Amino acid sequence: MKKFIAFLLITCCSLSLFAQAPRVFPEGERPDDARLKPLKDLNGFFPFEVPKSLDAWEKRAAELRLRILVATGLYPLPPKTPLNAVIHGKFERPGFTVEKVYFESYPGLFVTGLLFRPSNPPPGKLPAVLSPHGHGGRLQDHGLAGVRREIAIGAELFEESGRMPKLVRNAQLARMGCVTFLYDMLGYADNQQLSMQLAHRFGKQRPGFEGKESWGLYSAQAEMRMQSIFGIQAWNSIRALDFLASLPDVDPKRIAVTGGSGGGTQTIIIGATDPRPIVGFPNGMVSSSMQGGCTCENASLLRIGTGNVELAALFAPRPQGMTAANDWTKEMLVKGKGFHEIQELYALYGKKDDVICPDLLRFPHNYNTVSRGHMYSWFNKHLGLGIKEPIAEKDYKLFTKEEHAVWTDKHPKPPGGDAFERKLTRQLADQDSKLLDAMSDKERRATVRNAWKIMIGRELPAAADIKLEGSQGRQMLSLPAKGEVIPVITYAKTRVYRKVVIWVDGKGKDGLYDDEGKPIEAFRKLYSTGTRVIIADLFLQGEFLAPGKTLTQTPTVRNRREYAGYTHGYNHSVFARRTHDILSLIALAKKRYDNRPVCLVATGGAAPAAAAALAIAGPAVSKAILETGDFTFADIKSYRHPDFIPGAVKYGDLKGLLDLIPKDSIRTVKTFSGADLDWLRLK
Repeated sequence: MKKFIAFLLITCCSLSLFAQAPRVFPEGERPDDARLKPLKDLNGFFPFEVPKSLDAWEKRAAELRLRILVATGLYPLPPKTPLNAVIHGKFERPGFTVEKVYFESYPGLFVTGLLFRPSNPPPGKLPAVLSPHGHGGRLQDHGLAGVRREIAIGAELFEESGRMPKLVRNAQLARMGCVTFLYDMLGYADNQQLSMQLAHRFGKQRPGFEGKESWGLYSAQAEMRMQSIFGIQAWNSIRALDFLASLPDVDPKRIAVTGGSGGGTQTIIIGATDPRPIVGFPNGMVSSSMQGGCTCENASLLRIGTGNVELAALFAPRPQGMTAANDWTKEMLVKGKGFHEIQELYALYGKKDDVICPDLLRFPHNYNTVSRGHMYSWFNKHLGLGIKEPIAEKDYKLFTKEEHAVWTDKHPKPPGGDAFERKLTRQLADQDSKLLDAMSDKERRATVRNAWKIMIGRELPAAADIKLEGSQGRQMLSLPAKGEVIPVITYAKTRVYRKVVIWVDGKGKDGLYDDEGKPIEAFRKLYSTGTRVIIADLFLQGEFLAPGKTLTQTPTVRNRREYAGYTHGYNHSVFARRTHDILSLIALAKKRYDNRPVCLVATGGAAPAAAAALAIAGPAVSKAILETGDFTFADIKSYRHPDFIPGAVKYGDLKGLLDLIPKDSIRTVKTFSGADLDWLRLK
C-alpha cells in the first residue's frame, strides 16, 4: 500500500504542473554537493589507506600503475627507438672517472648527463645507480659562503666538493664500486632543447601555441594528447635506465635509483613504473603533504585519488629508503601521515624492515651528507657492495666548465626552441596514432577503454551506493560516500510502462523547456508514450548555478600559473564529473524501476559525456540516441572549456569513444528531432 501511495505521488508530476523547468531545491538554494567545495591542490592532504590484504593491494597497484602511464602519456608504451648513445671526454678524480653522455630518448630529443665509474673496478659486472638530480640541476652550487653555512650545521663536510652536492653522491657511489649516471632534467645544464623557462617556470597560456595542426606544451591540445614536461621527463628516465643497463660493465640485475626533491619525484615514478631498480631512495618528496610545486612534477590525472606516499608504496616489496626533514616531509613519522602506512604495506609482503625513514628533522629540505650517508648504507646492504661501515665521503677538486660540458665543438648541441617544441608535440602525437592504428580492433578498443576508465575514474555505481530521496517526482539522487547530490525529476503518465528513458541535455533540465517555460515538443512526445522519464541537472548545470547562468569556464585551483596539471592532476574535470552523474542516473534506473530496459537520450551538447558513460556502463543501457552535432574534442581551445578532459584526442576523440559502444545500441544524429525517438521503440 505504501508503495502504491508513493507511486501516485510521483505520477502527479505531470507536465502540466510545471510552467517552467522544475526545481528540486528551493529558489536560491544549491545542492549540498561536496564537489562545490574548493578544489584540491598540491598542498592538500594525501593519506594512504593500506588495503586489508595483499590481493587487494595488488589490484590497487595495477590501477595506479595504469594511471601513471596514462598521465605521463606512456600508455601504450612508445617504441624504444635506438639510443644512439655517445660517451666522450673522460676525465678523472681520485677513486673515480667521469665521462660525458648524450643519447636520444625519442628521435631528435637528447638526454645529457655525466657517467661516473670507479677508477679501479673489481672484476665482473658492476652494480649501477640511476641518479635524477632534482631542482638546482647537477651544477647546483652552494657557493663558498653557502657551503660554509652547511658545514656549520653538519650538513656538509668539505668546502670544495660540498659546494656541488648533486655531484658528490655520484662520486661517492662510484668510489664504492658503482657505475652511476647523473642525467639532466629538461631545461637544466646541457639539456636545453626545451628551456628552463618552459619546463619549470611556465605561468601564462600562449594563444599562439594552441591549434589542431601545430601546438605547444601546456596547451589544451597537448593536454588532450597527454603531452607534458612531466611525461617527457618520465620517458627520459626510462631511457636512462635503458642506457645504464646496456653498458658492458653494468650488471642489469643490480640497478638502484635515487634522487632528491624533484629528483625524488622522478625516483618515485621510476620505481612505480619500471621493475628494473632493485633498491630505491626517493629523498625529500615522499609526503602526504605538498606533492611537488613545479610544473615538471605535475601532470593531469596523475594524483586524482592518490598521492606521493601511495605512489612510493608501488616500489614494494623492493627495499626502499627515504628521510623526514623539516619541510613538507616533517610529519612522515606521524601515524597516518606516511611512513607507518608504507611500513604496514611492506608488512603485507613480510618485508616490514625493508623500508626505512630516518628522522632528520634537524635539517631543512635537503639531500645533504647525512641523508646521503643513510642512502650509501642502504645501497651497500641491498646492492651487496660489501663495504665496511661507516662509509665516509671524501673530498675532491670540483669539475671545470670544460670538464662537465657535454656539448663541445666536436659534439655540437642539437636545435631547440619554439620550432623544436612544436615539432616534438606533433612527433609524439603521430607516434601515438601509429601505435593505436597498428593494433587489432580488439586490442585497440581494450586500450582505449582502459584509458577512458582512468580519465573518467568511475565505474557504474552499485545499487547500494546510491540513494533517492523526495516525493512528487522531485527528488535528490545522492552518492553518500562521495558527497555527491543530483537534482532529479521523474515523470510517469501511467503505472504500467515498458522502458525508462534518461534524458540529459547540455543545459540540464532547462534544455527541455522553451523560452516560454513550456516543455519542448519532443519531450511531450516522449512522455505521451507512457514511458518513465528521468531528467536531471548534471554537475554545474541548472540548480548548481545561479538562476539564468551557464558554465562557460571551469573552476581551477588557486594557483597563479595557468597549467592544467595543477587542477586536473588532483581533481576530476567537469566533463568527468558530469559523466559520473550520468552513470549515477543509469544506476538509479536499474535499481529503482524494476530492471526495465534503460534508454538514454543526450541533446544540446551532452552527447560527449553520455558517450563516455555508455562506454563505461556497457550493457546497462539498451539503446541510446546522441545528438553529436559537429563536436570534436580537438576543436577545444582552452583547458577551462566545460568539455575539456585530458587524453580525449589521444584516444581517438569522440569517434574513438563511440567505437567502444555496440553499434546496434546507439544512434548518433547531427541534429535531434522528436522523430528520432521512434528508434527507441517505446510503444
